[in-house]
Amino acid sequence: MPPRKAPTARQRRVGAELRKMRQSAGLALAEAAALLSTERTTISNTESGRFGVSGDRVRNWAGGYACPDEAYVDALAEMAEERGRGWWEDYRNDLTSGAMDLAELEHRAVGIRAVQIMHMPGLLQTEDYARAVFAETVPPPTPARQRRQLSHRLKRRDVLDRENPPTCTFLIHEAALRMTYGDSGIARAQLAYLLRESERDNVTVRVVPFAAGGFPETGSSTQYVYGPVPQLDTVLSDTATGPAFLDAETRLANYRAAMDRVEGLSLDPQKSRDFISEIAQQV
Repeated sequence: MPPRKAPTARQRRVGAELRKMRQSAGLALAEAAALLSTERTTISNTESGRFGVSGDRVRNWAGGYACPDEAYVDALAEMAEERGRGWWEDYRNDLTSGAMDLAELEHRAVGIRAVQIMHMPGLLQTEDYARAVFAETVPPPTPARQRRQLSHRLKRRDVLDRENPPTCTFLIHEAALRMTYGDSGIARAQLAYLLRESERDNVTVRVVPFAAGGFPETGSSTQYVYGPVPQLDTVLSDTATGPAFLDAETRLANYRAAMDRVEGLSLDPQKSRDFISEIAQQV
């Protein structure tokens, strides 16, 4: 089996979970190889995401490691079995690997909770607003690249329309609501779109007003993506070079606690809609 040149975030995550499983069983690579009747290099390359792994092999290795969590093993096996070409693959030669990984992660998400500080959530942006956001990139994107970025951004929104969409809670700071990208007309249309989308059964929008004061993780927007089981949750933190994917158990727990605090400071959904409407009238 030839190694992958560039494993995706999902492929790396499957391998990382198998490594955690092995280490939790107290097995070194050589011990696991002997137990599973395979080569050390096979296990190492699989754990790094460079080798693919079938769902059957995930279950076989989990059995060898005596992992007692059946739901976790089943979810990981299903994650490993995902095949086929996702829509985001059409953009792989044009956009960053982080953009591809984000789209794939949202595609698999059971739920999403996000804290947005300076701009609207990507899944709730209008075309004109997204175009204005991309125009602020340094260095500025070429027209061709901006068209691809915009197409990818709008395609991501389709996850909200699928048969079983993720349950989403967007905690949006007042700064993001008042920050103007493009002209006032674009800003008003974006706020109106946000209000419409907040009426979806699977979408909750809550505003964190300036009056709420400080809160954790104020430096960047953060997205917590819920997997089919808690062990497969992922945090995405915005950085200057793209999204950073975090999945260590302690980090996940800390981000859940931080988001709980932010949500506790936010207005309830109806008061949030009223707040957004007031800002729209001022734009």
